[in-house]
Amino acid sequence: MATDASVVAAATEPFKPRRRAGWIKRNRFELALMAPLVIYVLFLTVAPIVDTFRRSFSAPDSGFGTLQTFRGLFDGFSFSQPTEFQRAIVNTVIVALLSLALELGIGLSIALALHAKFRGRGFVRTVMLVPIGVPTIVSGAVMLLVFTRSGFLNSITAGVAGLISKIPGVDWDFQNFSLQVAGGWKTLFTIAVADMWKVLPVVVLIFIAGLESIPQDVYEAADVDGATKWQRFRRVTLPLLIPYFTMALILRAIDAFRIYELALVLAGGIEPVLGTYISKEYLPPVSNLYTSSAASVVLFGIIMIFIVAYLRFVARSQVQR
Repeated sequence: MATDASVVAAATEPFKPRRRAGWIKRNRFELALMAPLVIYVLFLTVAPIVDTFRRSFSAPDSGFGTLQTFRGLFDGFSFSQPTEFQRAIVNTVIVALLSLALELGIGLSIALALHAKFRGRGFVRTVMLVPIGVPTIVSGAVMLLVFTRSGFLNSITAGVAGLISKIPGVDWDFQNFSLQVAGGWKTLFTIAVADMWKVLPVVVLIFIAGLESIPQDVYEAADVDGATKWQRFRRVTLPLLIPYFTMALILRAIDAFRIYELALVLAGGIEPVLGTYISKEYLPPVSNLYTSSAASVVLFGIIMIFIVAYLRFVARSQVQR
């Protein structure tokens, strides 16, 4: 019996490569369709990421397998006199959190308004999509027209100040201001508002999809129980929108933390973020690939920490309720 079993095993062994070759031959059309995607992912996504991690743990004088570049980034950390890298980290977190708060809050409000039935709703929804088609650099230029010293914001404020000054006993001596060059939270707020305007349609579309997926029977049951509009919103709409909140937050957090073009156009070198810091280290005349790679890994770590923390503590607690 043992001899027969070994003979059968030996006889079937050569057929395994043949079966594999037969499978490839039967599915060659599907494999040909998948080949461009696989090549794209491997060479334009996986390979650059692996090379970035490799360079971040390398140094010109010691090669691969060292933390010298990271030590150079984090040396000199001080709250009283922060380094440029430390300022970039703090500014990135502030802009991202502020932008996310504005996008989710305003996006949900607009989605609730557009979810209601009114004449011309389709046209208004179409107009809401306009910022998506505007290039990021152009949207930054548009925000310059709003926030500069001679921009629309100052013109409107000056007009309001002129009307108020006509009130007896009121003298508002308005002076033009420029938020994007003011530095500090004013410049960061300008960047957050610009980022919010650019991507707000995406958040609105996600929330509209969530609102339209809620069954009408749920609202009818809440009305039968005597729930007010606020109670319907707080106890029915918001809990059912949690998956869409999670989707919008994760998608937008990835972009919000790696903001670059808007910060470059609006803030320049006044308030650095990690995106502009990485660019400055990577491009000439600095051309420090090791520092830029290490800063990119730090940015990747911040994004992952934020997403994991949200899924672990916020989304799970909301679902359990």
